[in-house]
Amino acid sequence: MTVIELPDEQAAALKAKAAAEGLSLAEWIQQLAERAQPTSSPHGHIADEICENMKDVPPEIMAAMPKDGASQHDHYIYGWPKREA
Repeated sequence: MTVIELPDEQAAALKAKAAAEGLSLAEWIQQLAERAQPTSSPHGHIADEICENMKDVPPEIMAAMPKDGASQHDHYIYGWPKREA
């Protein structure tokens, strides 16, 4: 068994959250731990995720996107002047 020490206020707040769901603190924490565990294989590369998310973007929208978006991100996000290449 592992003992975790918390300030009384924090422990009371967690017990209240557990009680609101009709659970003991131990049961509630167990459920949280089970939800936090990975349910599938390790995550793929972020580039694969981006490509998957972008696959449904219409071609006319993709054509209108800036070609220098990565190198000039401050310009597009914050409106700063573009950097010299």
